[in-house]
Amino acid sequence: MSEKRELSRAEIVRRRRAQRAAREYQQTAVRPSVPVRSVTTRAVPARPMVKPMRAEPSRRFHVALGLPEIHLHRPAAFSKRSTRWRVVSFSIVVSIIVMLYLGLTLSYFRISGATVLGNQRLTREEIQSVLGLTGQSIFTVQPNEMAARLRMNYPELASAQVDAYLPNHVYITLTERQPVIVWRQGDAYTWIDSAGVAFRPRGDVAGLIAVNGLALPTQGASPSSDPLSPPPFLQKEMVDAILTLAPNVPAGSSMIFDPVYGLGWNDSRGWQAFFGTSSKDMALKVRVYQSLVDSLASRGKSPAFISVVYPDAPFYRMAETNVQELTLDNGQ
Repeated sequence: MSEKRELSRAEIVRRRRAQRAAREYQQTAVRPSVPVRSVTTRAVPARPMVKPMRAEPSRRFHVALGLPEIHLHRPAAFSKRSTRWRVVSFSIVVSIIVMLYLGLTLSYFRISGATVLGNQRLTREEIQSVLGLTGQSIFTVQPNEMAARLRMNYPELASAQVDAYLPNHVYITLTERQPVIVWRQGDAYTWIDSAGVAFRPRGDVAGLIAVNGLALPTQGASPSSDPLSPPPFLQKEMVDAILTLAPNVPAGSSMIFDPVYGLGWNDSRGWQAFFGTSSKDMALKVRVYQSLVDSLASRGKSPAFISVVYPDAPFYRMAETNVQELTLDNGQ
């Protein structure tokens, strides 16, 4: 009997698997390795490979944010820009310091004297003595402060303006008060302008209205629009009353002020006349006074005192001699 026998179906299958496994092993050993690409659930476009640039070393800043290991890196471009700005800032500061030094030390910027405009009675020397401008640098001049200093030292100034110009020019423009009244009280006297402000007399001015004060008048209020103006010595209404009454003062007489009866005068015919301090009806008071004087003169009476402070109720007092004669006549 022959030694060969037919292989079973199971043996044929096992032999084929063994041969297939041997062939795959040989192919795997010969085939080069290929990188395995990652598989994702969505398609990602391929990116061109770019060679990374070598970054320059940059400074690292540590900021305490309450979180561990957080670092903020400042870009190199910002660092360069910051350095340039530092150089520019330093140059500006140095330039300003040099300019200030030259402005304060060079004689080219020092003031030799101020030009004064508008002064009539104040002298240039008086103004210079208050401001002390000679020898100062033009950069130290403070126009508003100097104008206020002039106003406070000289009440006769209604306004003052100081202007400074390079290299060393200063212009002072003044407006002086114009006196209209000379107020005498005791051995002293002062000038008063139309606003009631009193100031020191300087020289002689013709045409001033003389008023002899028997007491100090009530002062006026300072105008809120001009805080540098001094408080008026006289109220504006009283000034207007003086200007209205002045043309009616008899020749050879001077106006007087009484704290009780107001403005009036000592009439050369032997009596005192008073008209109050209100200017709104001063013309009416003068007419009433003249009518009363004419009436008394027509009756041959010589009063000692006449008051028309209230024009609708004037009164007068007779002299002592007339009162005695009247009493005697009544007794007979």
